Amino acid sequence: MADVILQSIVKKFGNSTIIDNLSMSINDGEFVTLLGPSGCGKTTLLRMIAGLETIDSGDLMVAGKRYNSLPAQKRRIAMVFQSYALFPHMTVQKNILFGLQINGVSRLKMQQKLKWAVGFLHLNGLEDRFPREISGGQRQRVALARALVLDPDVLLLDEPLSNLDAALRETAVEELKRIHRHVGKTIIYVTHNQVEAMSMSERIALINNGRIVQYDSPTILYDSPSNIFAAEFIGSPPINIYDGEIQAEGDVTGIVTDIGFLRIDKERASRLRDFGGRKVRIGIRPQCICFSGHKDSRRSTDSEIDVSVELVENLGDKYLVIGRNISGAVVRFLITRDEDIIPERKMKVFVDGRRIHIFDTSTLLNILS
Repeated sequence: MADVILQSIVKKFGNSTIIDNLSMSINDGEFVTLLGPSGCGKTTLLRMIAGLETIDSGDLMVAGKRYNSLPAQKRRIAMVFQSYALFPHMTVQKNILFGLQINGVSRLKMQQKLKWAVGFLHLNGLEDRFPREISGGQRQRVALARALVLDPDVLLLDEPLSNLDAALRETAVEELKRIHRHVGKTIIYVTHNQVEAMSMSERIALINNGRIVQYDSPTILYDSPSNIFAAEFIGSPPINIYDGEIQAEGDVTGIVTDIGFLRIDKERASRLRDFGGRKVRIGIRPQCICFSGHKDSRRSTDSEIDVSVELVENLGDKYLVIGRNISGAVVRFLITRDEDIIPERKMKVFVDGRRIHIFDTSTLLNILS
C-alpha cells in the first residue's frame, strides 16, 4: 500500500490546459473519488497516475518515490478501465493470470492467486468461459480480479460501473466497498455519478475545468459546499438556487429572496449582521424544505412559503414536488407518499433556516465557510 501525492500537476493537449496546477494528497489505504462532469480532466489525471499519460509539469509521488518518468509497467499500480479491456479470445482464467504471466510469476504462485481471486470475487465455475459468455457484472469482477492478483500498491478504477444497469450497479457498489475493506488498498476511483462517489468514498475531490473545487468527506461536501458549483453538483434532487439580499433589522437577520424573506439560525445571523444590504445567492436543498402538514412544531428560524404544485415525481419512498410561489420562482421539495399531492394544489412549506447556503454573487464562494 502507499500514499499518493500530486504537487502542482499540469497537463496540456496543444493549447488547451486539461489539468491546471492541481495538488492533492491521498493517504495510504484511503478510498478517494475523482468526481466531476464529463471533460473536467478526471480520467486524464488517473491516466497520468497510471503512467499512460505524461506529466507536463509538477510531481507525482507514490510511497515517497517520484513516479513522473517511471514506465507504467514498473509502477506498482493497477488500473481497471471503463470498458474492462478483457481479451475476448482468452478465458476468464487466462484474463486474470495475464499480468502475472507477463511478470514471470511461477505457475504455483499463479494458481494460488487465481484460487484466491476467484473465491473472493465470486467467480467460481466461470474460469473456462470467455468474456462474451458472462454478464456485465461478471466481466467487471474479472477485470478487478486481474488487477488485484498483481498486488498493487494503488488501484485505479475508471468509471467501472458505467456499463452496468441500475440493479447491478447497486450490487457492484457494495462489492467495491467490501473489496476495499478487506484488501485495504489505496483506491482512486473516477466517476461523474455523485451517488456512487457519496456511497463509497472516504474523501471526494470535486473537479471542474482541471482544478479541484473542493476536497473533503462526502458529508462536508453535502453540508458545506465551498461554492455554487459544489452545491449544484452534489445532492439529488438538485438544490434550489435563488438571488437574494441580506437584511438585518433588530434581532431578525435573514435574506430577502424571490420566494420570500428567509430567516437564518442565530449562530450564522451574528456573522451576517454587518453584511446588511449585500447581494448574495442562496442554496436550499429540497430535503430542507418540508410540507407544513408534516411538521409538528416550528423553529424560530423556519420560514413559511406558499407554493402552487406543478409537477410530482415518484422517487419510490418519497415524492419530489416541483412548485412555484407567487413570484414565479421554482421550489423543489420532498414529501412522503402519505400525502395526496396533485398539480395546481396550493400548499404551505417551510424552509429550514439552519440549512441555507449563502454565496457571494461575484466569486460564487460560500461566504460562511
